Amino acid sequence: MQQENVVFYNPMEELDDELGVNFKKIWNILWSRKVLVIKVFCSVLAFFVLLAFILPKKYIVSADLYINKTNSSNMTEINPYVLDDASGTIVSMGADKAINNEIELMKSSLVLDKVIRDNNIVYKKKWGIIPNKKEGEYVTARDFYGKGKTLKFENIKNTNVITISFKSKFPELAYGVVSSLITNYIELHKDLNTEKSKSDKQLLESEYAIAKEALNKKLNQSSGLPAQSMSGIGNLTALSAFSRSASSAIGSLKGQYLAEEKSQIAINEEKQKVAQLATKLEWAKMVEQMSDSSKVLILHEPQQLRSFENVSPKMKMNIILGIVFGFLASLLAVVVAEIKDEMLTYSMLTDNIILDIDKNADVVVTKIFSYNPKKILVIPMLQLPNGILNKFKALSNCDVMYPDLSKEFIEKISSSDKIILVSQISKTRAETYKNMREIIKNQNKNIIFDVLM
Repeated sequence: MQQENVVFYNPMEELDDELGVNFKKIWNILWSRKVLVIKVFCSVLAFFVLLAFILPKKYIVSADLYINKTNSSNMTEINPYVLDDASGTIVSMGADKAINNEIELMKSSLVLDKVIRDNNIVYKKKWGIIPNKKEGEYVTARDFYGKGKTLKFENIKNTNVITISFKSKFPELAYGVVSSLITNYIELHKDLNTEKSKSDKQLLESEYAIAKEALNKKLNQSSGLPAQSMSGIGNLTALSAFSRSASSAIGSLKGQYLAEEKSQIAINEEKQKVAQLATKLEWAKMVEQMSDSSKVLILHEPQQLRSFENVSPKMKMNIILGIVFGFLASLLAVVVAEIKDEMLTYSMLTDNIILDIDKNADVVVTKIFSYNPKKILVIPMLQLPNGILNKFKALSNCDVMYPDLSKEFIEKISSSDKIILVSQISKTRAETYKNMREIIKNQNKNIIFDVLM
């Protein structure tokens, strides 16, 4: 029974063909530079680990605030006696704009100046050595927030939540700034929220006092006869027909009665006005008391950090960065070494490489024999062992010739069909190898294998 040739599937070879990358060659390059790779990788990793101890630690304290109806006091919505603005209209604004207004309020000097003083944040020497004319003075709000690297405000999208965070080399300062900022902002927020209710109450108190004074005047000016005094006027009316004096008296009584009626009407009107103002004033006082509470809810309180709760530099993160940058630096070092090396490197060879001719001499002989009757020229770049040399010479389609750049050598290349170069990594000079490849290329010949000793 005839044995069929079995071809084994090698997925790496197919991957090499698809990607145009020779992974074996890359592995050989890296392996040949393993000492350099290890040195560079370990040096970079050690550098990042050392940074974790040298660089000052950074601490970030944050807090989340929920702003409830930042555009108006919600007490005005339940107050039936709310006073309109001068324009007669109450202007409302979108939620996004209102939140942005609150952030601008937090960044204002009204808040930051108090935060700076609460935490004794003053100008210091630059880098700790260069004198500063403002040294010892409180930092301005603009300079404190200006760079935007330490103090940050962020509105969580589509919500009324604002996140405040502060980064510092000192955990106490980070906590103090955030806590002080929240306290001073809430106080300012309360002042602004109660301003309308306070002005309403003051206006109503003034109008109530005026109305009450007017009522007292009306009561004091009342001088007519009450209604019950007119009950006996009927007898006088009968007598008035016979007596002129009785008729005059009746007229006077009626005049006093009418004056009393008018006075009572005016008094009742003043009483109603005073009663209405008293009701409005009670509402205004209630609104002022309720509006005095802040509409800011602290969802996440700032936390006092401990020394090991720093955010940067962290040992774990520095190790990860050291590994990543160490790997990249190692690759770069290998590329530079391959380019600048004066001796032969794996990157200079063709993709068809046969390693260790001492062990794989029979493999090379078999491959040469498979090209028969095509002429194969073996060009050793260094002295071949006699055993290997004899194996090549025993092949009818193989010639071996050391490079000497003579006319005979050039003609030998020209008369051959394929070329095999034999060289040795770090022993063969790179310039000699490149010149040999250039000559072979000029003779329109192909190198089928790079064989290494």
